[in-house]
Amino acid sequence: MPFSLSQSSIPVFEQGLTALSAILDKAEAFATAKKIDPSVLPNTRLAPDMFPLARQVQVATDMAKNGGARLAGLEPPKFEDNETTIEQLKARLKKTLDFVKTLDKAKIDASGDREITFPLGPNKGHMKGSDYLNHFVLPNYYFHLTTAYAILRHCGVEIGKLDFLAGIPLRQS
Repeated sequence: MPFSLSQSSIPVFEQGLTALSAILDKAEAFATAKKIDPSVLPNTRLAPDMFPLARQVQVATDMAKNGGARLAGLEPPKFEDNETTIEQLKARLKKTLDFVKTLDKAKIDASGDREITFPLGPNKGHMKGSDYLNHFVLPNYYFHLTTAYAILRHCGVEIGKLDFLAGIPLRQS
């Protein structure tokens, strides 16, 4: 049986968003222990011209919910992008996870050759479903997940690669 679009998307979204939520738990504990103002970490950036942590989390969740919805033939839910605390970012992750779990796998699997239209800045992008997932959604999703991780690691939150990979069904021999 070939690897399907739903297998390439839903578990990936679930694992990454769950891992990011656990990383945010560690960030929250770090901020509390170090007596860091709760607004500092969500506003931290790796570079002046990059999005802060809060926006990285927002875009990662947008990639999961919007990408999954479009592949399933649905209008993506709209989120306000108004999170300013780690607690609010974790609520957004949960809301996204809850939505991703409702997606119809058969509809996602049937979208491989269907044209997907999506916002691309002020323009519209058009791609076949399989290309949309593999060449737009997943690279953007991983970029923003990784950047969120990197911001927190840079701030001194004690996280490592296994935190980023949390939930991957690894087998050891």
